[in-house]
Amino acid sequence: MAVDWSRAEVEAIAADYFSMLDRELRNLPYSKTEHRSRLKPLLAGRSDGSVERKHQNISAVLIETGFPYVSGYKPLHNYQELLREVVLDRLGRHRSLPPLAKTAATKPLDALPQVPDPLALLVDPPGPPDRNVARAPLPQYPVRPRIGVDYLALEARNSALGHAGEELAVIYEVARLRQHGKPKLAERVELVSQTRGDGLGFDIHSFETSGKDRYIEVKTTGFGKDTPFYVTRAELRCSVDNGPQFHLYRLFEFRKEPKLFLLTGRLDKTCMLDASQFIARAA
Repeated sequence: MAVDWSRAEVEAIAADYFSMLDRELRNLPYSKTEHRSRLKPLLAGRSDGSVERKHQNISAVLIETGFPYVSGYKPLHNYQELLREVVLDRLGRHRSLPPLAKTAATKPLDALPQVPDPLALLVDPPGPPDRNVARAPLPQYPVRPRIGVDYLALEARNSALGHAGEELAVIYEVARLRQHGKPKLAERVELVSQTRGDGLGFDIHSFETSGKDRYIEVKTTGFGKDTPFYVTRAELRCSVDNGPQFHLYRLFEFRKEPKLFLLTGRLDKTCMLDASQFIARAA
């Protein structure tokens, strides 16, 4: 029978995780293997797998607070309450991480990342949750640390980052159509967010190789693959109305080595949607 982690163990792994996150937000190199080797003597004989899962649990707590996480530690939400308590307490008292997260979320882009082969951007989407591990439901209302800032929402409002992601997605689309021998269709790819304005529910009008319309909504983050993103009512409606012709292009780790995964079809079928805002009127 697995024994819950003690407070001393949780404090140790939280400190180790925050050290890695600090370096990641500063774009400094670090070794996860070296961190684990230094950490394990402080733990009660925990296996590498147990340490990995605890790191993933910390990612889940941070994501739920609107804070970036360490790339590669896929959020795992079935965490012990003590872990959440320690992580939020440390985050609320941490001096360097909040300003680093704010800088990462808001800084402009000087230029598009250099991508020698746009088609190499494409990777598989995140896999489904581990079916052998019970997944705890997300909190009914998002938990916020004492700093009170949702850095993922802040990044979502970074228009420079969003526009750059759309431009790179257009480059990918043109390359995709040309690869399939459709140069005339490639010439007709349109960045409608700039030519027709926002509010259509998609950013790019492109085409299938058959000539059928492809409606693309682009979401861009400088953070990891499992970072949640925000969708509007118009985007959700567009995905419902157009079904398989609607594609969500998710660009991630955009400032380092950007990658792209695709979700095709209705967003309420391809994503777990959690309400984050309400329109209120006086009763």
